[in-house]
Amino acid sequence: MASPIYLDHHSTTPVDARVLDAMLPWFSSEYGNASNRTHAFGRNASAAVEQAREQLARALGARYSEIYFTSGATESNAIALQGAARRAPGAHLVTSAIEHRSVLDAMRRLEREGWRLTTLPVDRYGFVDPEEVQRALRPDTVVVSVMAANNEIGTIEPIARIGAAVRRSGALFHVDATQALGRVPIDVEAMSIDLLSLSAHKLHGPKGVGALYVRRRVQIDALVEGGGQERGLRPGTLNVPGIVGLGTACELALQSMHEDGDRIAALRDRLQQRLLEALDGVAVNGPMRDRIAANLSVTIDGVDADALLLGLPGLALSAGAACSSLQAKPSHVLEAIGATQAGIAAVLRFGIGRGNTLDEIEQAAHCVIERVRRLRRGP
Repeated sequence: MASPIYLDHHSTTPVDARVLDAMLPWFSSEYGNASNRTHAFGRNASAAVEQAREQLARALGARYSEIYFTSGATESNAIALQGAARRAPGAHLVTSAIEHRSVLDAMRRLEREGWRLTTLPVDRYGFVDPEEVQRALRPDTVVVSVMAANNEIGTIEPIARIGAAVRRSGALFHVDATQALGRVPIDVEAMSIDLLSLSAHKLHGPKGVGALYVRRRVQIDALVEGGGQERGLRPGTLNVPGIVGLGTACELALQSMHEDGDRIAALRDRLQQRLLEALDGVAVNGPMRDRIAANLSVTIDGVDADALLLGLPGLALSAGAACSSLQAKPSHVLEAIGATQAGIAAVLRFGIGRGNTLDEIEQAAHCVIERVRRLRRGP
């Protein structure tokens, strides 16, 4: 049985063969602990980790000493937000209504524990207004968190303008760049970013590894005590194969970002054109511009997305955010941009990636169109 056409790259991406090749020696012949530099095995592992740190720094416009390795963006978000907030008990926090659950849940936990939280609305395209951020800032604001690109509707936020406003206030600016890194340029200096989270598996790297950027001289508290790895901010034995994979994936993404982006955007636009021309009652969620190339989120009137997916075994895509699919709750992102409950139930999210072809896009469009027509006709 042929594998389904994979169109769920917001959820995860296949590991690039070049990334896997770079990782393999660190599972076998090079098995040293990067924290033990008393022999060649440990020194080799340590050197590989530092090389990956430099690769990430180049991808972000950062210094290598500002990069800390973690298990992924969820952990990075927790360290950044809780680590910053706990240095100012009871202070003020700001975020947006469409952040990833790992950010919103961390913020709401802090709110329950005594911090004050402002959650900013977005417009119908998912944009955070920098002027709304400016108005929300207070003398006791300690950290502002706004994602670089949304995982459901693809909106690319005006991070540089928001960062400039936050910098003037003296608060820290945290950015979840999980969906943006490798798809759009990120420059922590130009964007006035103090803290940034990322995961390897969103840019053709391995699962279970990520990183946190912490601007030099920014002080945040560690959440876990341990052996002092990562300068005490994130202790624990380093995942050397994963870290090597993350560094390689970042370097490759940086090299091909513009070429990949143009090709993927053309595939996305073709899929969008096919659906809009063939079906009535189809609307695009999110902006037509300032949207990551990989993303297409559509509402298809009169069709339940789950029922639609059941009839599409040849396609791998999502009815909503993969990280929220285990919760029987409507998408908070779609609610925030004003979608109705019926509209939310009719949303398909396509995530197009590096390996997709025009033939696959044409096949996917045909399958969706035929399935929608069949569902609309009824039994």
